[in-house]
Amino acid sequence: MDTIKIRDKKNTLIIAHRGLSGIELENTCSAFVAAGNRSYFGIETDVHITRDGRFIIFHDDTTARIAIDDMCIEQSTFDTLRGLILADRDGKRGRRDLIMPELCEYISLCKKYGKKAVLELKNAFKKEEIAQIADIISSLDYFSEMIFISFEMINLEYMRELHPEANVQFLTSEYSEELIETLIEKKMDLDILYTELNRENIAALHSAGIKVNCWTCDDKDFAQNLIDWGIDYITSNILE
Repeated sequence: MDTIKIRDKKNTLIIAHRGLSGIELENTCSAFVAAGNRSYFGIETDVHITRDGRFIIFHDDTTARIAIDDMCIEQSTFDTLRGLILADRDGKRGRRDLIMPELCEYISLCKKYGKKAVLELKNAFKKEEIAQIADIISSLDYFSEMIFISFEMINLEYMRELHPEANVQFLTSEYSEELIETLIEKKMDLDILYTELNRENIAALHSAGIKVNCWTCDDKDFAQNLIDWGIDYITSNILE
């Protein structure tokens, strides 16, 4: 198995979605290492807080889709979640390396391989929890290599309040002119569903000084269009 190569990326940077999730199980150290060993600019992942205040890497709010056992992430303890053996991409358990990483493990792997860490802040965090996330990353001397993304604007506002230099992108599935006004006001960049983009709105965003990322494009032809239109980043499960 291998990635689908884009030969002429021009100035566009490619981000591995949940690690190299087109090959390895999403949001595991295996997926992060697979991305780290390739040409990706960054590695994207998702962080939740557990019931006992630890930060764990997982996408969904509940574990059933890839852990078989059904638990709510934010109502379970770290040790309970860490003890789950996740099902591989074929739906079967067996690989004992497929467990939920801790935030510091993800950051350490991004640092080891020299990749930008693109961290989605899942659900609405408290301000003190955002501060704890920032402190963990700072303790690993990697804050300057972060991009924080979230559908929850408050998470990005808290991060910017605590760290004005933070690189943040607002996640959304819909484009609008009002969106541009909001991003200008809040001095944020954008991470948007890729099918919402075209040459004209990418140009409009760039004219407003907004960098444009998109999720999650696995269509090589569409990705080439995005590159030709001048998109800054493409987040993908399998394109490289």
